[in-house]
Amino acid sequence: MSNRTESQRPFLAAAALLFAASIAATIAACRAMAAMDDMPMPGGWTLSMMWMRMPGQTWPGIAAAWLGMWQTMTVAMMLPVLLPPLQRYRARLGRVPARRIDALTAGVALAYFTVWALLGAGVFALGAGLAACVLESAALARAMPLAIGATVLAAGLLQFSTWKRRRLACCRDACVAGRVCSGRTGATEADVASAGHAWRFGVRLGVDCVQCCAGPTAVLLAAGMMDLRAMALVTAAICLERLAPGGERVASQIGACAVAAGCLLLLRAALT
Repeated sequence: MSNRTESQRPFLAAAALLFAASIAATIAACRAMAAMDDMPMPGGWTLSMMWMRMPGQTWPGIAAAWLGMWQTMTVAMMLPVLLPPLQRYRARLGRVPARRIDALTAGVALAYFTVWALLGAGVFALGAGLAACVLESAALARAMPLAIGATVLAAGLLQFSTWKRRRLACCRDACVAGRVCSGRTGATEADVASAGHAWRFGVRLGVDCVQCCAGPTAVLLAAGMMDLRAMALVTAAICLERLAPGGERVASQIGACAVAAGCLLLLRAALT
């Protein structure tokens, strides 16, 4: 037991450093974006410049910078809920040498955040395409406040669904027992200690997590991805529903707040 505790200390220290660095980088990125003037749009809203190509920029360069910003934000937001499954995974490795445990743990984390990076690539493509469309169509631009309100409302309603309860149960089980709901189960000790298993385990964790976070992620994108207050609220919501006792009740309370916010946004858009 003491050896296992000793092996956890460097891991926890590295996780704390990574978490602090990702928070600092995210805050710096948010401040840099805040210094840029957004573009006023018909309908009383503003379009963030992060979705547009400026003179001298290339789309591959913009996409790379955006994905770097997305991934930094993802680490800051998701590391607190990834840490318990990683600790459970390390405990399953038993007598595997410490360096091997660290390498396998890094493989799990890399696979997990790769799933989030793929989601980010899709979000960027969708966001950049939508930005181009609203710049071409004043009617679409005027409809965007209604679309944002509807998105937040739908994300809130999703929190009450059976699908959400199942996804949340999967993620909470991963935090408590180190298991995932998707993929093959019943791996042997030799399987667990392989690089292939570590990668597959990380991917399954990522897929389950992305699905469970669908509602909160949609709310964050609708509210403004680089808004620090929205980011902090969404991070707290994800952590509470995943880690706090009575997670389903917490998820429903979060959903009620999102539904109320969505209704307010729709009302304000209708009256503008």
